[in-house]
Formats: sequence, C-alpha cells, structure tokens
Amino acid sequence: MSQQHDSQSYYVPEQSPWPIVGAFALFLIALGAGTTIAKIHQTGDPGWGKTVLIAGIVIVVLMMIGWFKDQIHESMQGMHSEQLGVSYKQGMSWFILSEVMFFMAFFGALFYARVLSVPWLGGEPNNEMTHLVLWPDFTAMWPLEKTPDGTETQAMGWTGLPLINTLILLTSSITMHMAHVGLEKNNRKQMKLFLTLTVLLGSIFLYLQVLEYVHAYRDLNLTLDAGIYGNTFFLLTGFHGMHVTVGTLFLIVILARVWCGHFSNDNHFAFMAASWYWHFVDVVWLGLFIFVYII
Repeated sequence: MSQQHDSQSYYVPEQSPWPIVGAFALFLIALGAGTTIAKIHQTGDPGWGKTVLIAGIVIVVLMMIGWFKDQIHESMQGMHSEQLGVSYKQGMSWFILSEVMFFMAFFGALFYARVLSVPWLGGEPNNEMTHLVLWPDFTAMWPLEKTPDGTETQAMGWTGLPLINTLILLTSSITMHMAHVGLEKNNRKQMKLFLTLTVLLGSIFLYLQVLEYVHAYRDLNLTLDAGIYGNTFFLLTGFHGMHVTVGTLFLIVILARVWCGHFSNDNHFAFMAASWYWHFVDVVWLGLFIFVYII
C-alpha cells in the first residue's frame, strides 16, 4: 500500500512477524543470561548459556532493524493517519508507565531492605531475640558492607564517576530538549547539532559506567554477590544502564533519519517518542543517584 490516507481513516498494518521474533529473542536472552550467571557462579565458566545469550541479542538486533524499517517505510509512504498518531502516543505513554512500574519494583526492594529488613535484623523494634539467633554480630547500618559469610566490601561513593555521570545525563536532557525545539522551529541545523550531542553524551555515560563497574569489582570488592547492597546496587544501575543503551540506539536511529531528511515540525512522532524516553531515563537516574549513591 502506498496511497495517502485521510485524517479520518485508520490504517491497519499487515500482519508482522517481528513481535513473535522479538518475544522469542527475549526468551533466549533471559534463558542465556540466567544460565550464564548460574554457571559462572557454580563452575566459573559460562557454558552454553553464553551462546544462547549472544544468539538472543543478535536476534533482537535483527528484529529491531526489520521492524524499524517497516515502520519508517509506512510513515514515509503516508500510511499513518492522525488517528493512528493518537494511538501511537497512547501506546508510548503506557510503555513508559510500565517502565516506571518496573523500576518501582527495584526501588521498593531497596526501601524494604533499608527501612524494614536491616532494622529488624538489628533487633528493632523489640526483636532482640531474633537478632541474637539469626545474626548476633549484625550491625544495623546502610550500606551493608559485610555479608553473612564474612565477606567485606565497600560502598560506592556519590562523588567521582557517579556525579560526573549525573551531570552528563542532566546535560543530555537539555541538549535533547534543544534538538526538539529546533525541530519544532524547523531549524534542522540546530536539531542535528543538539541531537548529535545527546547521542555522544549518552555514549560517554555508558563508557563511564563500565569504568565504574570495573572500579567496583577490582577496588571495592563490590560485586553482585556482595549481599543485599551489592544486589540492589547492580540491579538498579545495571537495568538503568540497559535502558540508556536502548535509548542511545533509539536516538542513533532518529539521528540517521534526521540526516536523511525525515520529520517535519508537524509530523515527528518518532522523534517525540525518543525524547520522552530519554527524559524518562534521566529522571530515573536522578532517583538512583539520590537513593542509591547519596542517602
């Protein structure tokens, strides 16, 4: 189909294989990642889990390329009506809401450990007997720098790389907004410049987070096995890093489309969706920085 649809029509796309391909790829990633972690913990070798994980990642990349290609083709051929645009906005809003609830679960685990579990193990309130039976040497403090098996670790401070990364993400939110303003004003030079800066800042953030993880493992003995503090630290920052990776790839695709002359000041949902997602990632990091690093 290549005909132009009027604003009152609703375009129903043909059946697509990409949703089931994506679901299968995510299954492989979950299976491969879980198996890899378990095998490494047991034997020190990832075994077949590593192969399954890599296969899942490759299939996800291929799925994204194919699905993006189909969506871009439909958009550029004028198949998307105004009514469909409203559906896209609602869908993206619900998707971001689901992501908010995803992170709320991990923040909830963090608060439960800090506010309820740690004081309870320390004998408060009125829990001295359980404290003596379960862990008599336990000191109720956060972050927990000693695991039940006696392993000692150090907490990640908020200065240094975490503070630099916070400033980088805050700056990237500003550059993303300036790129959006450039698009709305039909100033494509401004849009290209600030969108490119946003991609660069996102990439720098990811690079610095890798350095932070290397520092945590090598110098602080802060690992995924380092008790509840290590668990919550890496789950929250790791999943956020994954979302920054997805957001950066999203922005790279949008930047490529901008250089190809796509989008106008009155038709740019994909650009707007990328902007929404990037601001969401920035807000989540602010919560992480405050509750994981500072408090």
